Amino acid sequence: MVQILARKFFEVLFFTLFITFVSFLFVRLAPGDPVLTILNVDELSVSQEQVEALREEMGFNKPLLVQYGLWLLKFIQLDFGNSYVTGQPVMDMILMGLPSTIELAVGSLIVMLVVSIPLGSLSALNRNSWIDHMSRILSIIGAAIPSFWLGLIFIDLFGVRFNLLPTMGRDGFVSLILPSLTLGLAISSVYVRLLRSSLLDSLSQEFIRAARARGLSERRIFVVHAFRHSLPPVITVFGVSLGSLIGGVVVIEVLFAYPGIGKLVVDAIRQRDYPLIQGYILIMAIIIFIVNTCVDLSYRYLNPEMKLKEKGTN
Repeated sequence: MVQILARKFFEVLFFTLFITFVSFLFVRLAPGDPVLTILNVDELSVSQEQVEALREEMGFNKPLLVQYGLWLLKFIQLDFGNSYVTGQPVMDMILMGLPSTIELAVGSLIVMLVVSIPLGSLSALNRNSWIDHMSRILSIIGAAIPSFWLGLIFIDLFGVRFNLLPTMGRDGFVSLILPSLTLGLAISSVYVRLLRSSLLDSLSQEFIRAARARGLSERRIFVVHAFRHSLPPVITVFGVSLGSLIGGVVVIEVLFAYPGIGKLVVDAIRQRDYPLIQGYILIMAIIIFIVNTCVDLSYRYLNPEMKLKEKGTN
């Protein structure tokens, strides 16, 4: 375990340096000039001297590597800088919007689990039955429908026609229902099919037949042995698709005007707010890295074969 944690530490160090440089480079090379955005050139008459003075004040006249070095020194001190638009500290703005995004992500994951676990399990236990065919058809339909289009349908149906649920803003649990349903249903189709195939593979293993030979009940065999054995592939895909989930959260936040960091960063991209964009990229990258690390460590507890292999190599 100590070796694993030490290796992860160096991976974090390399990953942080890499992602800071790449994010800084890509943001700086993106089209648009934040100086012109700040000065509102389209609305005000601004001289070239004023533009150059502000560019020098913000450090944009220095070489790109020098700008990156100065920014990295602040980052090491956990200083992400201030927003070009609002003047507020970037970390404060991210921490202000992060709870809303976490609420939406957790709500979507709950919907995904409620949908995918029963459907995937029933489909595997009733292979080639009408339940299996129906769940596969629903999975294909769910994978084919874009999340934003599904969200527009929910807005029109539950918000406009029947006026049952709010479609904009964040006002308690009720305003979380439609965004969570939209994103949760959109991502559940992948996990229904994955859990089905993984369960079918687990149910065909020798240890399942041995458990039946010992007289264990089918419920215990399924829950304790087959279901646990089928989880590592599902968790692996979840770690890989976490970036897609975060991207989906951004789309849903904009669609439902949900005040999270996804909507915040979309506005920042539109306004060329470099510090806020870089802060968002780094925070999301670190979260994805931490989740993937937890996924790697969870294998040792979900898959006993890995423990045996580690003991055999020691």
